[in-house]
This record gives sequence, C-alpha cells and structure tokens, in this order.
Amino acid sequence: MTFLEHLQELRQRLLMSAISVFICSIIGFYIYPEIISFLMTPFENNSQSSLSNSLFISTVFEGFLAKFKITIIIGIILSIPIHLYNFVRFVFPGLTKKEKWIISISLISSLFLAISSVYLSYVKVIPISIHFLTTQGFIPKDVGLILSFKDNVFYIIQFVFVCIALFQLPILLQILLALNIVKRKQLIYSGRYIIIGIFIISALLTPPDIISQVSTAIPLIILFYTTILIAKCFKWGE
Repeated sequence: MTFLEHLQELRQRLLMSAISVFICSIIGFYIYPEIISFLMTPFENNSQSSLSNSLFISTVFEGFLAKFKITIIIGIILSIPIHLYNFVRFVFPGLTKKEKWIISISLISSLFLAISSVYLSYVKVIPISIHFLTTQGFIPKDVGLILSFKDNVFYIIQFVFVCIALFQLPILLQILLALNIVKRKQLIYSGRYIIIGIFIISALLTPPDIISQVSTAIPLIILFYTTILIAKCFKWGE
C-alpha cells in the first residue's frame, strides 16, 4: 500500500471507531439506570460508617451533566472491541511474525489485567476506602454528611480507570523486555527505585487515603517482579 492508501485506511478506521462510540453511547443512555445503581452500590453497602444511603444533587444541571458524561464513558467502554479490531487490522500487516505474537499475547494479558483491576478496585479497595474516609476519625460525631451525587460517582469511575491504566504498565514493560529494549538486570538493579516510584505514582493518581494507595501499589509491585520472572522464563531482556 502507498502512503496515501495508508492514510485513507486510517481515516476509515477512525471513522468506524467514532461511529461505534456514538452507537454504544446510545446503548449507554438506555442502560444508564443500571450503571448508576452499580456505581452507587459501594456507598449504599457502607452501613458501618456514618455514611448515608443517599447521594444528593446540589444544582439543577448536575444530574444532566452526570448522565451525559457517563453515557459517553459507557459508549467508549462498550466500543473498545471495535477499537482493538481496527488497531489490529491496521497495524498487523506491517509486523513480523514475532511482533504479531507479542502483541496478541499482550492484548490477552491486558484484558485479564483490566478485569482483575476492576475487581480489585471496585470490590475490595473502594468499599474500604469509603469506610476509612467517612469514619468518625475524620468526621466528628455531631457533623452530618451530605455527598454530591456527581462528584462521588465520578470518584468511583476515576479510581477504577486509574487502576486499569496502572495495571497495564506491566504489559508495556513486558513488551519492552521481549523486544530487548529493556534489560532484566537493569530492572533488578533499579528495583528499589521502581518500588518507590510505584508508591509515588499510586499516591498521585489514587484518592488521598493510605488504604487506596497501598492497596494499589502492592499488586503493582507483585506484577513488576512477575513480569521479570516471565521474561526470564522466555529469556527476554538478556
């Protein structure tokens, strides 16, 4: 294919992705009540703290803006398979057999880590974080608690997406090792600094409580050394 033909194909792929986001956003509009119920569950189940079972809207526009933004987010999530298909169809013809194999395994591993990160963040970390932040140690006994609907729902979304993004870092590192861009010895030698960096990144990207930060950092450290072990088994990064 010529350069112009590549540009034409890229335009078609991007157009297909944009249309898929639009269609999936329409689906997201109709399943919005179920999604909101899912996002509010950690607040409703947190009966041990002083947290109320209800979130509140403080402005007339808050409900509309929240629904619009969440609908777009749902559209992007539901259309991810289309984006991956377009990526594979556009990139694979120019790759070697080894590179195709690496990317295929990486995509499968990425999906597994994404699902694991959603489970860890939504089921394990977020309920503990909400309970920790709403205990009487931070909120005096005689002080009421009114939570913004939009801010707190997007707190859940933000934390889940941050965990998904962070859990993709081992995949990137594994690709660099497989292509011998990064060496295992360098990673092992720099291990202590990488661990510190993981805690700093977790502190910057997660909610401002020690529970969320540590609960995110520890699995990333385990994945870091697991990545090195896998690279050693396949003799990558030597």
